[in-house]
Amino acid sequence: MIKYAYIFFIFLLCFSAKAQPVEILVAKDSVVTSEIDPLRPAKAAFFSAIVPGLGQAYNKKYWKIPIVYGAMGTSMYFYIENNRLYHQYRDAYKDRLAGKQDEFTFLDNSRLIAAQRLYQRNRDMSLLVTGLFYILNIVDANVDAHLMQFNVDENLSLVPSVNQNQLTAAPIVGFTLNYTF
Repeated sequence: MIKYAYIFFIFLLCFSAKAQPVEILVAKDSVVTSEIDPLRPAKAAFFSAIVPGLGQAYNKKYWKIPIVYGAMGTSMYFYIENNRLYHQYRDAYKDRLAGKQDEFTFLDNSRLIAAQRLYQRNRDMSLLVTGLFYILNIVDANVDAHLMQFNVDENLSLVPSVNQNQLTAAPIVGFTLNYTF
């Protein structure tokens, strides 16, 4: 009888019987993270430097492209117009010094020189403004690409608050910074 008990015991050791299957619980992370590309701002700035507005298209801010071209186009228009008028008054002054008839017979020499200086200054200012719009285009693409990677979460909030002082009943104005876990 003991012989059969040993055989039965060895039989049980060889074949393991399980009443329930073993389940392994794996906790899934509920936080959704996105990949942060550290070169994205540099790419956006590079694209805007090559072609104005291309960095905004790279950042998928298509509504900014007409603003970029409108600003740069307007300042380039004023540059071209002021340059044309500057050359017109300068050529008239040169013709007058050479003894030829010019189209501004109603102006004296000092007025022709003043008009040249005015249009030259406006031309140079228009070129400067065009350059500033070009640089602003690059900076906008770079900053926008940086801010796209910024984590804007509902857990962090800065809310204006107005409380009442318990003793004097005067309003206390301030901000409340809330962070929830």
